[in-house]
Amino acid sequence: MPDGEVGQQAFAVIREAIRKEGMVALGKVVFTSREHIIALEARGKGLMGVTLRYPYEVRNEKDYFADIEDEKVPKDMLELASHIVDTKRGKFDPRKFEDRYEDALKELLHKKQTGEAIERPKDTRPSNVVDLMGALRKSVSAEKGGGASEHRKPASQGKAHPRAIKKTGRTAARHKKAS
Repeated sequence: MPDGEVGQQAFAVIREAIRKEGMVALGKVVFTSREHIIALEARGKGLMGVTLRYPYEVRNEKDYFADIEDEKVPKDMLELASHIVDTKRGKFDPRKFEDRYEDALKELLHKKQTGEAIERPKDTRPSNVVDLMGALRKSVSAEKGGGASEHRKPASQGKAHPRAIKKTGRTAARHKKAS
């Protein structure tokens, strides 16, 4: 919040200049004993800040996606997927989302504070993974009134792709401090 009349006027002038030019301002801010780059955007009567990444924190996408094959996307599948996306479109409402991790952590802390017994979770089965392309093919086939199209083989149900395995080691970038 701007402090005093002079601070309020300077804040408003900078905010309106950024808005008029359709730009964002860049600056630096310190969070948790570390300096961050921040982009400031005019929003309503205020400025919204978004932290940005230093170059050493940004990875080349080729390091992660090189193994993904180029896939020709059939027009009918793309149209169906676009239709599904369009039907799911809506306004973002953060109240519809829960931070289950934080809720579970608060519950755990409460149990510790009150001396209640803490039990290990019993069931750690993975969630149900749906074959999206299979479902789209089935839907397209049903729309056409024919049987299921089997010109492609479905994704294997066996082992996970090597890139899908979670890495537990920390990268050097996570330990590097801004100078």
